Amino acid sequence: MRLDPLARGVQRVTAQALGPYQTAVVRIGFAATWLLFLLRELPHRRELYGPDGPWSWDMAQQLISANDAFTALMWSDGRVWFEIVYFLAIVSSALLVVGWRTRAMSVLFMIGVLSLQNRSIFMGDGGDNVIHLMAIYLVFTRCGQVWSLDARRATRARGARLDHGGGGPGGDDSREDGGNLVGGGDRLGGGDRVGPVLWWVLGLALSVVTFMGELGWFWLLLFWGLWVAHGLWWVAGRRAPDGEARVLLDVVANLAHNAALLVIMVEACLIYATAGWYKIQGSRWQDGTAVYYPLQLDYFSPWPALADLLTSHGVLVMLVTYGTVAVQVAFPFTLFNRRVKNVLLAVMIFEHAVIAVVLGLPFFSLAMIAADAVFLPTSFLRRLGGWVTRTRERLLSRLPRLSRTEASPGPPGEEHTRDAAEHARVGFGA
Repeated sequence: MRLDPLARGVQRVTAQALGPYQTAVVRIGFAATWLLFLLRELPHRRELYGPDGPWSWDMAQQLISANDAFTALMWSDGRVWFEIVYFLAIVSSALLVVGWRTRAMSVLFMIGVLSLQNRSIFMGDGGDNVIHLMAIYLVFTRCGQVWSLDARRATRARGARLDHGGGGPGGDDSREDGGNLVGGGDRLGGGDRVGPVLWWVLGLALSVVTFMGELGWFWLLLFWGLWVAHGLWWVAGRRAPDGEARVLLDVVANLAHNAALLVIMVEACLIYATAGWYKIQGSRWQDGTAVYYPLQLDYFSPWPALADLLTSHGVLVMLVTYGTVAVQVAFPFTLFNRRVKNVLLAVMIFEHAVIAVVLGLPFFSLAMIAADAVFLPTSFLRRLGGWVTRTRERLLSRLPRLSRTEASPGPPGEEHTRDAAEHARVGFGA
């Protein structure tokens, strides 16, 4: 009897990918943040990460040769190659936002983030560091289970198979693969042609890079391992969708997803805990005046009148200073009480929204809000998805050439994971 809770826990983390809505909103949040940043800096891209920047290619090469950081921009110092990498970073971010071939795009998203940030390491801030870490973690999550084109494609494939008298829930496309690169085999005839083509193209590109000797052993194992895993997934899904091989791959994928989700949660807690405890040691945070000084810097005052208004109230500055420390230190401990956690989570999201406006740090704030989103309750996210769907349907109904019936009944893949999400809260209860 004592082993029953342990057995149930093991069965839970191996049988399903937990937190589908949380990982989806984290995927959308970080990909959108990086995409907006790249678009805003498009006129200055060469000065930030390219050949016209103060951190020259030779200087970056010397540093990377010492720390073995990954960046594709070190493979060539040409302008054309830089433009290709920057453009691919934009495209992969946009496709990851909408959830097209989520697993492949998550890898390309990570490559884009690491390539640009490691090329010019002095150009980032705290938000860039968070994006850097989360881009790596997202590779191991099944973050396309809901709110993605992958989920919509899987739902439509199941519906088509059922209409043609195909298999039931045990079919190869019924298990949401979170955007498998290759895709499942479709027994109705055509099958998924885009997935295998994309798999071969990426394999060819990886072979060229491997032949050039640009990758270290760690990155070779990672990229080739992911490529082979997606190929095995396709073979298992096409030949034996209900066989032991597919079941084993599902278990491994669920374990990787749940472990990555746990790491994301722990990372967010560590960010707040370390920030709070370091603030406690500062004299300005101890006397309640720390918030005053950044508002007096021109760099952090896009709205000088607003900054002067806030700093003119000493009591308000003191309350914000002490409140920031208290919330950051206390948040990791509130995870054991969901009601208190939800209150502090709302406070932190509001705080980051204020930082975005008052201090002029929109991308830092967006990155932190995306990290906070992993703790949002499933019930809230489902209500948010329903509100977005209703808003979209109202907008589409007003267009002359579109009707309400053309709008899908919910966010892509939501119906498929609705029941599973009820048991996949991972401490995110409402």
